[in-house]
Amino acid sequence: MSKQSRRTVTGKVAAAPCTVTVCRGCCCGTPKVPGLDHAAQLTGLRAALASVATVRPTDCLDACDQANVIVIQPSAEGRKAGGRPVWLGLVNDPDAAADITAWVKAGGPGLVEPPDILELYTFAPSRRIRQALDS
Repeated sequence: MSKQSRRTVTGKVAAAPCTVTVCRGCCCGTPKVPGLDHAAQLTGLRAALASVATVRPTDCLDACDQANVIVIQPSAEGRKAGGRPVWLGLVNDPDAAADITAWVKAGGPGLVEPPDILELYTFAPSRRIRQALDS
């Protein structure tokens, strides 16, 4: 089965959903970023997005100055509509996670504009880092 599709309970192929990649490497998800329950953040994202997105932790995304980093990759439909991965940094409070959750539930990149507040978290990683995530 391709990365762009998955089978539903009825056996039909469904388009790939958004993927929410949560960095949990050398800085993100560690005591280096104090005042945040990192495990609860990941658990909350997984619970809130279980029916609409794939939430996956990953090792260091090499954007440590932006810890905690979350990357929202568009669904297959969102990518067809022009959506591209959105990198969010300094996601260190529950309100930011709630804004991300609401946006992904509404459709995510390519389908729905993110809430204005997420503009404060958006950053552009180096090309090398972006290519590593896409592979």
